[in-house]
Amino acid sequence: LLNINVGGTLFQIAYKVVARYPITRLGKLALSTDPMKKLQLCDDYSVQKNEYFFDRDPSIFHYIFHFYRSGVLWIMDEMCPSNFVEEIEYWGIHLKYSQRCCWILFEEKQDELSEHLKIQKELEAELEPLDSAEHFEGKFLGRFRKIIWNLIENPYSSVPAKIIAVMSSFFVLISIVGMTLSTVEEMKHMTAKMWMEQLETVCAIFFTSEYLMRLISSSSFKNFLRAAFNAVDLVAILPFYIQILFENLDEGDMLYHEELHKMENVSKLGKVLKLIKLMRIFRILKLARHSTGLRAFGFTMRQCYQQVCCLLLFIAMGVFTFSALMHSVEHDVPGTNFTSIPYTWWWAAVSLSTVGYGDTVPDTVLGRVVAFGCISFGIILNGMPISILYNKFSDYYAKLKAHENQT
Repeated sequence: LLNINVGGTLFQIAYKVVARYPITRLGKLALSTDPMKKLQLCDDYSVQKNEYFFDRDPSIFHYIFHFYRSGVLWIMDEMCPSNFVEEIEYWGIHLKYSQRCCWILFEEKQDELSEHLKIQKELEAELEPLDSAEHFEGKFLGRFRKIIWNLIENPYSSVPAKIIAVMSSFFVLISIVGMTLSTVEEMKHMTAKMWMEQLETVCAIFFTSEYLMRLISSSSFKNFLRAAFNAVDLVAILPFYIQILFENLDEGDMLYHEELHKMENVSKLGKVLKLIKLMRIFRILKLARHSTGLRAFGFTMRQCYQQVCCLLLFIAMGVFTFSALMHSVEHDVPGTNFTSIPYTWWWAAVSLSTVGYGDTVPDTVLGRVVAFGCISFGIILNGMPISILYNKFSDYYAKLKAHENQT
């Protein structure tokens, strides 16, 4: 018999039993005739008891011991996958010796654990600041840049930092409100327009100052440019300066070009300026810097992009299928709006989303049957991902909030 002491628990097994598996640790121990090699395979050896000692987990070795006797490796659900894999690798036993049902369940649990650890790491990185206090040690004006960094990036470091964070959110909201009011007809007269321009200038100055302070306080210019939030800040302030540049170019055209050519340029320039002004709407994304909910939503979209893409694929399939069916049964009806499949796409899209504007409706019985099928498919389709997305969003939000409070 081979006497084995695993973590203080004694096991006895016949030499010929473990010798059937020569590539395992105990199989090599049983077949080896060199005492030095045997000592290398175990942690210690008692000459008086003729006992090999292994400083391993005895609770898991019970399953290893059972494997040598029966030839089957059993896996219990309560085991930690990482610990179990580490133990069986030490003993030189492969998972292929386990039953197929145990193997499949164990791999699923292992994948689930790996995914959980990966998401946990990404959640921590989501709230981890771009720089930390240690990065400023030994840098040029390190103490000064650290103070600015705490003011801008760490709202919980001091009262002034919290005031700056509140001011940043306030200016974002004011800017969005100003952009919205500038489109109202009553606000387009000279006095209101002048006030809106002054408000936009004040907001742009604040956003520019905030961006420059972040740039100055950054310990790495390369990492600063890679950060998503800093890209959002840049997009928030660029439209203002691009608008000023185009307006100056407009004045140059007024001085040096003929009247007809000038009017064409003004028309083209007006369209470009409208597009540039519209880019100011991206300032709302700046709120994500101080909003855990928006961060959790963005994180959920990144983690569930496969489910979202699958949902969009199903929607596209439904739109094409039901628009083709509706056109085939309705195109002969006098005065119908289903004149072609592309014209029917709009009806299929609003029906699948269960919005149903009612601007285009079928007239025949077959058309109504197709419409009922389209709406039923839309209800089923819309109900599939909502629970998944909501559960993940609530889970990520709770974890982000807990990690944020702990930090």
